[in-house]
Amino acid sequence: MSFQAYLDNVETKTGKTPDDFRALARDKGFLTDQGIPSSVKATQITDWLKADFDLGHGHAMAIYAMLKGKTG
Repeated sequence: MSFQAYLDNVETKTGKTPDDFRALARDKGFLTDQGIPSSVKATQITDWLKADFDLGHGHAMAIYAMLKGKTG
């Protein structure tokens, strides 16, 4: 599955776009204009995505990668 397919599947499941996840991550303090702060660990973000959006590990990691700047 391509990276873009992961993001598309997350949007289908949650109704949230990558921009929505960026905004939500900013609200939670997981993302700033400079990126993900060094004090924020990947596990914190993936645990949030799994708990709040019922994502599996692979899809949560795709959102984490997107927040880190990876593009499809």
